[in-house]
Amino acid sequence: MTGVNRPAPVEIMNRNMRFLLVHSPSNASLSKFLQELKKNRVTTTVRVCEATCNTAVLENEGIQVLDWPFDDGAPPSSQIVDKWLKLVKKEISDPGCCIVVHCAAGLGRASVLVALALIEGGMKYEDAVQCIRQKQCGAFNSKQLLYLEKYLPTMCLRFRNTRYSCFNQ
Repeated sequence: MTGVNRPAPVEIMNRNMRFLLVHSPSNASLSKFLQELKKNRVTTTVRVCEATCNTAVLENEGIQVLDWPFDDGAPPSSQIVDKWLKLVKKEISDPGCCIVVHCAAGLGRASVLVALALIEGGMKYEDAVQCIRQKQCGAFNSKQLLYLEKYLPTMCLRFRNTRYSCFNQ
């Protein structure tokens, strides 16, 4: 895909949660992708699309790659949501940690997972969507927005006595 204009990585932060939304790296762009991961102290990459590169390079650098694909334009399965929330809960215990989530373009599937984490942290659905869309134009399609609107959070990532906002950071 030489010459294709891809969006730059987008950082989404809220309290002690930090994510990078990125498009799928290719074998040709893997070196630059790895530099970005190292710069951001990434230890885990979640791939929610088909494989586009050999992940051995990342794994050799100590970066875990989790493959949790789901259909483009669709919401994730409940099993993927459960695995995602367990991962986020584990990773946010390490201050400064960053989780990379990527799908084909970094707009839909990856953004949905990050929105779920923000909602589980106590943010309203509308605020989570706005937070991501401020930094990632074109994030979410109507089916994904409906899924997020109807999502019933368990608040498994919520912290006591804190105000939730990614707008003032």
